[in-house]
Amino acid sequence: MAERGISVAIELPENVVVSKLDELANWCRKNSLWPMPFATACCGIELMATGASRHDLARFGAEVFRFSPRQCDLMIVAGRVVMKMLPVLQRIWQQMHEPKWCISMGACASTGGVFDTYCVVQGIDRFIPVDMYVPGCPPRPEQLIQAIIDLQDKIQREGTIMGDEFNLPGRQQAKRALVELPVLGQASEFRAADLLHR
Repeated sequence: MAERGISVAIELPENVVVSKLDELANWCRKNSLWPMPFATACCGIELMATGASRHDLARFGAEVFRFSPRQCDLMIVAGRVVMKMLPVLQRIWQQMHEPKWCISMGACASTGGVFDTYCVVQGIDRFIPVDMYVPGCPPRPEQLIQAIIDLQDKIQREGTIMGDEFNLPGRQQAKRALVELPVLGQASEFRAADLLHR
């Protein structure tokens, strides 16, 4: 037994790696992302091209696209989101388990793009938390791969067990949700902008 202040040298075999549990968990999470695609427009075509053999998304551990939110930890929103689709997007996001991340792919998902109308959501970050933005109309597959690499660096750097990001109130509380949409003929003076100001 060593006294206080005196270090004891231990020889480890060459095939043993010493690390912190948090760093090991972050390394596992960053290299095994399971994306949930939410593709609604032309950005979805580029998302499919990213999963093709030319770009080899398997190098980054994110090649398994799952369409079950309970199995996924990364949502990729590609394309414009209309007001009627927004509750579906929020429901899928709420069904995903923590820790979870979101990539907003394309100008339409990030800002509404050229569709500055009453029925198109002007940025999904007003309704679900977004971790990475991919600019472009539509963005190239290389840009999405770079966003995945940057997200992996963020996961490794910030962590999920001891990190502060998932403890923030803004991340844990649900953002403004669309409670109900009007049925045609029931509300004559209803505007979609009223939903955003509730």
